Amino acid sequence: MDQPEIYLSFAAELRTFLAPRNRHGHVAVAHDGTSSLGHLIQSLGVPIPEIGALVVEGRVVAHSHRPAGGETISVEAPRRPQELPINPPRFLLDVHLGTLARRMRLIGVDTAYDNDRDDPALVVQANAERRVLLTQDRGLLCRRNLWLGAHVRGTDPDAQLQDILERFAPPLAPWTRCTSCNGELAPAGKDEVEHLLRPGTSRNYDTYGRCTDCGRVYWRGAHSRQLEAIVETATRTVSAYR
Repeated sequence: MDQPEIYLSFAAELRTFLAPRNRHGHVAVAHDGTSSLGHLIQSLGVPIPEIGALVVEGRVVAHSHRPAGGETISVEAPRRPQELPINPPRFLLDVHLGTLARRMRLIGVDTAYDNDRDDPALVVQANAERRVLLTQDRGLLCRRNLWLGAHVRGTDPDAQLQDILERFAPPLAPWTRCTSCNGELAPAGKDEVEHLLRPGTSRNYDTYGRCTDCGRVYWRGAHSRQLEAIVETATRTVSAYR
């Protein structure tokens, strides 16, 4: 006996996760009546963390909803900015997003990153520290024991940062975090750090900060214009979503 079908209509933002044959966004699926709606959608390629509201005949249902044959479900993307159960939000980035991690730290977002963590370790850390795991690895987002994650859109760091800021609109505190280790920066007197500086730096700059965790020294050097542009763009983006 044929199984009844349910009908899924996916938001445009989610169609990239679907198999090419389904990217028109309207999918009829045979359903056994026992699988949850969230499980069914994820089996089509859309990770559960990327699912927003699920609407059946005008009412919002949970991921655990068990659809009946003939139902039509609208699968929406998460609203932007997305509300999070932690405030301020904390993030953990996978090994392929190092440049994005440094930019997020530059604008003062609490961002954990290690370039040698494997997938199981990332999930353990995200869960233990209640960090949103950011990745472009769909399989990582589909891990059942991951408490919360998000897919990063974009192929270059500028686009990736824009995507994360639009999605979460986190509070910013530029120039307050170490871009190397995520530690907090504190003002440092020139006399305290001069022994760590090259002679040319010491002659040309008088204002310094130092990471309270790893001890790295910071100053507004020749590269500061590029960094200031990143900060200004990020501030405008978040302001538009708050």
